[in-house]
Amino acid sequence: MAIRGNHYDRAFEEFLRVRGTPHVVVDEAKRALLADESLKSMDFIVHAPRGNLLVDVKGRRFPSGEQGHTWENWTTDDDLESLDRWESIFGGDFRAVLVFAYDLVDERHATRFERLFDFRDHRYAFFGVEAAEYAAVARRRSSQWGTVAAGRAEFRRLRRPIEEFLSP
Repeated sequence: MAIRGNHYDRAFEEFLRVRGTPHVVVDEAKRALLADESLKSMDFIVHAPRGNLLVDVKGRRFPSGEQGHTWENWTTDDDLESLDRWESIFGGDFRAVLVFAYDLVDERHATRFERLFDFRDHRYAFFGVEAAEYAAVARRRSSQWGTVAAGRAEFRRLRRPIEEFLSP
């Protein structure tokens, strides 16, 4: 396993390892330069039977904040633009996917998930959303921070357990 500072990325990497899913960990420390363009690196390249995945992991607590928000799903414009660009560079056999890794911080919510993955005293649920589908429904969350989010209903419609992306 690569040395990573983000526990969400480490948990997802371990999840892939335990499943025996072939994957490459991408060095996120540097942005890629392509011609005159600077691209944020994805976190993983994952081999999947129905098409390889270019994955950017978005870690979120569940529930989050003092209000106990559920299904937080924001991301940045840079994330979406870079994933879109990587998808076009890699070509038709690759799909850009946002993986929302939810760290269950209140066990009372465990029944909301069909599958949980235990890693280093945390419980995670992983959901995938195709980046292009997400971008099509995302709304501005913060202009200052350059963030967007999908509405609750749209996100519920788009999100799928990550196993659906990884199975034949």
